Amino acid sequence: MVSVKDVALQCGVSAATVSKALNGAPDIGEATRQRVIAAAQELGYTANAAARALKTNRTFNLGILFSDLQNSGFMHEYFAATLNSFRAEAERCGYDITFISSNVGQQSTSYLQHALYRGVDGIAIICADFHDPLVQELVFSEIPVVTLDHNFNNRTAVMSDNMHGMECLVRHVYEKGHRAIAYIHGNPTAVTECRLTGFYRACEALDLEIPDEYMEACEYHEPVSCHEATNRLLALQPRPTCILFPDDYAYIGGINAIYEHGLRVPEDISVAAYDGIHMARMVSPKLTTWRQNCAALGKTAASKLIEKIEHPRTTPPEHIVIEGNLLEGETVADLTE
Repeated sequence: MVSVKDVALQCGVSAATVSKALNGAPDIGEATRQRVIAAAQELGYTANAAARALKTNRTFNLGILFSDLQNSGFMHEYFAATLNSFRAEAERCGYDITFISSNVGQQSTSYLQHALYRGVDGIAIICADFHDPLVQELVFSEIPVVTLDHNFNNRTAVMSDNMHGMECLVRHVYEKGHRAIAYIHGNPTAVTECRLTGFYRACEALDLEIPDEYMEACEYHEPVSCHEATNRLLALQPRPTCILFPDDYAYIGGINAIYEHGLRVPEDISVAAYDGIHMARMVSPKLTTWRQNCAALGKTAASKLIEKIEHPRTTPPEHIVIEGNLLEGETVADLTE
C-alpha cells in the first residue's frame, strides 16, 4: 500500500509537508500542493480515513443541512450551483460531505443528533427554516456552523447582496423610464426582508410612491402562486408598467399570466426577476434579472467553515456579503425613447 512517505519521496519533500498539502493547510504554497496532489494521484495514494481521524481528532467530513421548503430540490439551479461549488471546495481541501436530515434509518431524530451520529466536523446550513427549534438547536451547539443567507450573531454567515441587488434592479427599471413598478416578493424570510428593504430604499431615494396594491407575495420558486399574484396585478387600474418577480423560476408563472391576458413583453408590460439562472438567458425575450454569484457563495461557505474547524481559536464569526450583478435582457422597455 502506498504511504505518505512514498509520496514524500516522489516529491522530494517531508512527510509532514505531504500531509499538510493533502489536508489543505494554509501554510503550504499552491505549487507545492499541486505537485503533492499530482504525485499522490500518480502513485495511487489514498488516505486511511480512520487513521487520519485518530491522528487529527477530525473526520474530515462536513455536514450540509438542506431542507428545501419549496421541495424544488437539486433541480433548482441556484441551489444546485451553490451546493456544487461547496462540494468542489470541500473536496479540494480534503473533506467529504454528508447531508444532515431529521431521519436516520427511517427513525426520527434531530438535526443535531444526526450530525453527532455522523461525526461531522462542521455544518453548512444552505437552506432551512431558521425559526425551526431543531435548526436553532444545531446552530447554537458546539459544532462549527456556517449559514447561508441568514445571520446569527455567533455564527459566520455568507450572504448574497440581496438588499443592494434589489436596489440596483429598481434603479435600472427607473432609468428606463418606469414609475409604476409592482413587486411580487417571496413569503417572509430573512432574504425577503433584505430585498423588501432594498426595494423601498431605492423607491424612497428616487421619490417613487408605490401603492400598496402594487405589492404582492408568493412562494419562492413556485410558478403557480406567482401566476395568481400576477393576475391580481394585471387586473389593477392603472396597471403597473413593470412587474418585478421574486425569482427567475417563479417568473414562468408570471409570464404565462401576462400572455393569457393577451399582453406582450416588453411592448405592453415590462418584467424583471432575480437569481440569474441559466434558463433566464435562454428564454425569448431574454429576461432581465439580478444574478446571484452561486459559485462564490458555495466556495466561500465551504472555505469559512473549514477555516473555523481547523483554526477554532483564531477564527471569529463573520458576516460576508457576496456581490451579484445585473444581467440586462430584453424584457424592460425603454420608456424614455
